Amino acid sequence: MTTQPPPPPPWVLDLNSPRASKPKNVNIADPPGYTAAASSKQRSQSSKNAVRKAPSPEEMDTLKMKKAWELAIAPAKQLPMNAIGMYMTGNTLQIFSIFMVFTLFKTPVLAVLNIQRVFAPFETSGTSGRLIAVKAVCVLMNLLMLGLGIWKVNQMGLLPTTRSDWLAWEGERTWSERAVPREWL
Repeated sequence: MTTQPPPPPPWVLDLNSPRASKPKNVNIADPPGYTAAASSKQRSQSSKNAVRKAPSPEEMDTLKMKKAWELAIAPAKQLPMNAIGMYMTGNTLQIFSIFMVFTLFKTPVLAVLNIQRVFAPFETSGTSGRLIAVKAVCVLMNLLMLGLGIWKVNQMGLLPTTRSDWLAWEGERTWSERAVPREWL
């Protein structure tokens, strides 16, 4: 006596069978740009045949300047996150806070040193004059990052800002007058 396997569940039948087309409601209009006659094959062929117009040199210069400005402003976008990170590390000397301060000093210095190489792809005859302002803003944003690093080093007490930090270079005071004769001392 052989038993037949149970019929598959309805979801398997629905998955394996093609969907029945639903009758179109005549009262609802098609959305703008929709054509029911265009099949997927026709749409894929039309998208392959459509050739995009090449941008003009002025449009390319505009796009290059937009991208250059994005790169110039990028350090300012990192500034709030770095400030929160500096606040969270505290003012004690720990490996994490030292590493973050080192990164705050290293990143802007390297960015300023590599500024010509970074903006070289955007340099064309139409953008060369306008890139000077972009580079200046980039340097300014990196100086802000350096300022955050200097603030953090000061908060950690590593900057010599008080007179007692310079005692090694002060000489002994010589008194021109004494209230007590020298022999009494």
